[in-house]
Amino acid sequence: MNGPATSGLARLRAVFHVPRTLRWRLFLILFAGLAAAHALSFIVLFAERSMSAKAAMLTTLEYDVATSIALLDRLPAAERPQWLPMLARRNYRYELGSGQPGLPELSARATEIAETINAAAGSRFPVRVETIPGQREHLQAHVTLSDGSQVTIDILPQLMPLASWLPYVLAAQLVLLLLFTWLAVRLAIRPLLRFAGAAEALEPGRTTGRLDESGPAEVAYAAGAFNAMRDRIAHYLQERVQILAAISHDLQTPITRMKLRAEMAEDGPEKDKLTADLSEIERLVREGVAYARSAHGDVEKPARIDIGSFVASLAFDYQDTGKPVSYAGNLDAVVTTRPHALRRILTNLVDNALKFAGAAEIEIDRTAEGVVIIAVLDDGPGIPPDQLNTVLQPFYRLEQSRNRDTGGTGLGLAIAQQLALAIGGTLTLANRPQGGLRAEVRLG
Repeated sequence: MNGPATSGLARLRAVFHVPRTLRWRLFLILFAGLAAAHALSFIVLFAERSMSAKAAMLTTLEYDVATSIALLDRLPAAERPQWLPMLARRNYRYELGSGQPGLPELSARATEIAETINAAAGSRFPVRVETIPGQREHLQAHVTLSDGSQVTIDILPQLMPLASWLPYVLAAQLVLLLLFTWLAVRLAIRPLLRFAGAAEALEPGRTTGRLDESGPAEVAYAAGAFNAMRDRIAHYLQERVQILAAISHDLQTPITRMKLRAEMAEDGPEKDKLTADLSEIERLVREGVAYARSAHGDVEKPARIDIGSFVASLAFDYQDTGKPVSYAGNLDAVVTTRPHALRRILTNLVDNALKFAGAAEIEIDRTAEGVVIIAVLDDGPGIPPDQLNTVLQPFYRLEQSRNRDTGGTGLGLAIAQQLALAIGGTLTLANRPQGGLRAEVRLG
C-alpha cells in the first residue's frame, strides 16, 4: 500500500513543483498560513460590514418610509409633486402613480425589504411589492393613500460602496506579510547555514574559527555543542598523529641497529633479502613521520613568494638531476603561503608522476577570481575514477601499480593532501582525456 501512495505523492510534487530547500518550504508554509488568516479576517469583516449595512439600510428605510407616506398622505394632491425630490434617497425615490408592471416573485433580500415597508406603512396603507425585470435587482412598492391615490416607491437595493483606498490598503498588508515572512524565515534559517558552513569548513589539518555562540538560547546551545564536538575531533586526531609519530620515530633506532647487524653478516641471498626488507621498513617509517609532521603544516610561518619563479625553480632542480620534468606557464604573481609545505606537496606529486609515468609536466595559471592553479600532469595509466578520492587516504595503494617493487607506501598523496589543507589550499585528482593523471593544487 505504500507504493501507490508514495508514487502519488511524487507525482503531486512534480505537478506543483514543491521546493526542496527548507527556506522556501518554511516561507510557503508561513505565508500560506498568514495569507489564509488575513483572507479569513477580511471575509469576516466584509460579512459583518454587509450585515451592518443591510440592517442600517432596513432600519433607515422603515423610519423614512413611515414618515414619507404619512407626509404625502396629509399633503394636498397638488403639493405632492414638489415634495418628491426632497424625499428621495440614494437607494430609493417616490413616484406618483402606479409605476411599472412587475412580477410578484421576490428574492430573499426583496422579501426583507417588503416586510420592512409593510411594517412602516402599517395597516392604514395597503402595500404591494413587485420585482421589475432587468439586469440588476429592482423593486417597486405600490402604496395606496387615504384618498385612493397611488404612490410608488422605486427601490434599487445596494449596500454602501467600498472605499477607493481599500484595495491599496489590502495590497500594502500583503506586501508586509511577504516582507515579515521572509525576514522570519531568514532569521530561522541563518543558524542552520552557519552550522552547515562550519561543518563544511571542518578539516583535520586546517585551523578555523570557532562558531559564534551568541543568539537565542537554543542556537547558542547548538553552537556550543558543535564547538565541543570539533575540539574533541581535533584532540582525537592530534592524539593519533602523535602516536603515529612516536611509533615511527622510535622504530628508527632498532631498524638502524638491525641494518648494521645485517651488514656484518655473511654475504648471501638471505642477507640481501633482509637488507631490502629493512630498507622498505625504514622508508615506511620515514613516510609515517613525514605524514605525522604534515598534520602540523600550519606551524610554518607564511611568507610572500613569487609563485611563478618558485615553481620554475622546482622544475629546474629536477632537470639538473636529469629528471624529465618540464615547466609551462609564465605567471607573474606574488602569493602568501608556506613555502616548505608547498614544495613538499609539489615534490610528492612530481615524484608520483615520475614513478608511474616516467615524466612530469608542471603548469601554472591564475583564474579571473585570483586563484592560483598549479597542475602536475603525466601520461601514465591514471587512476580508476571510483578511486580518485580514495588514493588520498593514508596507506592506500593501487594494487595494479603500487607494491614493494615500486616502493610505494601509500602516504605520498596523503601527505600532499594533508599539507594542502594545512596551507589553506585544495588538492584534486582527475584523469586526463588523452590518458594520464592531472593533480591540481589550488591556492587562494
